[in-house]
Amino acid sequence: MLIASHWRATASRWLDRHPWLILAGLVALAALLRFPDLASRGQWDSDQGHDMLVLRAFVRDGQVPLLGPPTSIGDFHHGVLYYHLLAPAAAVTGGDSPLAILATIALANVVAVAVVWWLGGAIGGPLAGAVAGLAIALSPSAIEESTFIWNPNLIALSSSIALAAAWLAWTRRRARWWIVAGLGATVTMHLHVLGAVLLLPLAVAFVADVRRTGPGHRRPFAIAGLAVVLILVVAYVPLGIHELSHDFAETRAAASFLTGGGPADPGPSLPVRMVFIALRVVAWPLIGLVTNAPVAALIAAMGVVVLLVGLGLDAPGPRRSAARWGAATLVWSVLALSVGARSLATVVPGLPNDHYHAFLDPIVFLVTGVGVAGLARRGMAGAAAALVIVVGLSAFQVAARPGPVSPDGGWTAAEAAGARIVAELDDRPAALLGLPDLKPTDAYGYPLIRAGWPPVAIEDADALVVLCDRLFETAIGAPCDGPAEALAVASHPEFGLLTSRFPASPRTVISIYLRLASAPGAP
Repeated sequence: MLIASHWRATASRWLDRHPWLILAGLVALAALLRFPDLASRGQWDSDQGHDMLVLRAFVRDGQVPLLGPPTSIGDFHHGVLYYHLLAPAAAVTGGDSPLAILATIALANVVAVAVVWWLGGAIGGPLAGAVAGLAIALSPSAIEESTFIWNPNLIALSSSIALAAAWLAWTRRRARWWIVAGLGATVTMHLHVLGAVLLLPLAVAFVADVRRTGPGHRRPFAIAGLAVVLILVVAYVPLGIHELSHDFAETRAAASFLTGGGPADPGPSLPVRMVFIALRVVAWPLIGLVTNAPVAALIAAMGVVVLLVGLGLDAPGPRRSAARWGAATLVWSVLALSVGARSLATVVPGLPNDHYHAFLDPIVFLVTGVGVAGLARRGMAGAAAALVIVVGLSAFQVAARPGPVSPDGGWTAAEAAGARIVAELDDRPAALLGLPDLKPTDAYGYPLIRAGWPPVAIEDADALVVLCDRLFETAIGAPCDGPAEALAVASHPEFGLLTSRFPASPRTVISIYLRLASAPGAP
């Protein structure tokens, strides 16, 4: 007890006197855990290759994209702002360096640590900011999101900015901050379509702010509201252009998905989905994928709920309001995701799984920081409990942090595989064939195009490069490294000569077949 009391007093003095030193330490820690070995730490798959191809065409050839990356839950796309946000970094190297994009994403996530630290401190005091900042700095999921190219990986920053601006608007009674909140929410919606779920809680807070303001003082809110609407309209102009020129293909695809075009198997019942998705939403930011550590996930989720309930019942006015708004936002989001993203009830090993609800991660970090700080104020027993939570959570996060090399070898492995393909083709035009058929070939198409060796159509090719993904062997119907490739090439008997087969990564096997008429020694 004496140790806990001493820790509480010492921590309080340090945090009160040296806020910028604490921020500098958190930023340095976050950077140290995110920037090293970016070329090999993050996964490299078809999504990453696709994004780099779009950015390369954007900055080199002036092909301005109208749509963002394709979604994994329907035949429509995310918002195009993702590409515009990354275009400046891509332009520096002409789209030829994934490292420039990776560094930008890592930097955005480091800045998110600073925003969460500030907001935690603004809501719950210096200790709350320090704990919330430490939780996101050490978070295995936040670190992982910082190390590979993917549209949801910028959401930590956009969502935390939206929340911070909403808090400033509410507490400082300055309507202009709602414009910043609306801008953050718009970016979040573009980065992932399900980020639109955050729009309703922010709109509710905006309306509540308007209602508590006297009728004679609401003009700034009207201006702010109109500005946010204008931001939303302008942000979706590219989508509108695409829809007008493509017979509203995106609208029809989204409508089809929402009205029954989703998975044929509905999966678990709605109550079961809600429980599991709630566990994922709350535990993911703190400990990572729930199936990797189910006991730790359950403990973390229960802890967050207890802290949230305690804040909602006993915290001083502003903290209590923030806690209740946060609880309502989490409940609403879980319900919306349970209805609109049924695939969240399933975990696919080897693939990113929890990006659907990344916009909620800052709320979980803030609840952790503000809740632990509130607990530390409750005498020596509370200080001891707070110390145990901080030390225990930090120790688990350090132990669970992602390894220095991605299981698929990252961009380093893909670049090396691309170089080997080019060397073995020996000036032959080549086509790429992905296994399973539904999987794009952009993971290796990008390094080939970058090397000046763009793939061609099969009918124009003298070589066929087959990319077999072991993760989908069940869908293929045969194992890679021979049987699966033989089935695929049987549909293209003109490519009858296997000249090379090698593992591009632990997941992907690459096989090179030559057209018989172009094979060495062919008549």
